[in-house]
Amino acid sequence: MIEVRKKDWYIKWVSSIILMISLLLTANNLFPYNLFIGVFGFIGWVVVAILWKDRSLILLNTTSLVIYINGIIGYLVDK
Repeated sequence: MIEVRKKDWYIKWVSSIILMISLLLTANNLFPYNLFIGVFGFIGWVVVAILWKDRSLILLNTTSLVIYINGIIGYLVDK
């Protein structure tokens, strides 16, 4: 039997891979690319958290998203 996956499964895995790429960029000091890539991963996880109605994941990923956006704004202002 073929298992049918829901949208949240795909969003979750794509977002996780994006965040791992962002972490790799951070580890290699590739600023600000790490922030721009990471934002997409956090947006995906916020969507998944809302779909799951998981408040702790909503809080964690929304906070992370805001922190990354703050970093991007700081970068753009200093540029």
